[in-house]
Amino acid sequence: MTPHELVNPPELAPAIGFSHAVATGPGRTVYLGGQAALQPDGTVDPKSTLIEQFDLALANMVTTLTAAGAKPEHLVTVTVFATDAEQYRADLKELGTIWRRHLGKHYPAMAFFEVKGLFDPAALVELTGVAVVP
Repeated sequence: MTPHELVNPPELAPAIGFSHAVATGPGRTVYLGGQAALQPDGTVDPKSTLIEQFDLALANMVTTLTAAGAKPEHLVTVTVFATDAEQYRADLKELGTIWRRHLGKHYPAMAFFEVKGLFDPAALVELTGVAVVP
């Protein structure tokens, strides 16, 4: 259970897999840098799929959260950058399963952007986020 208030006004479309807003409780703010599917040697497997990269990017996000003394439920916002929105939508069910495996059923405020490219040319997805640790 998150220590923050997830805000989903009934007048808006149902928030499925995200929250419209998050009102944070008091705490220490942790800003996550871009988390891509970087392997321990700093490379992205150019043969990996969007699903495989999303899985590793989320694992890297959780590792970073843990190192900062945070937990997934402390996330108040996550931004997803992907190079192929159509593929992301096609994989949404499996991406949701991966999300729940790493972050549970905690859905912070989220945004998605399709981008022309990411820093590593082999990267298909990158995640950023903010967590507030009570």
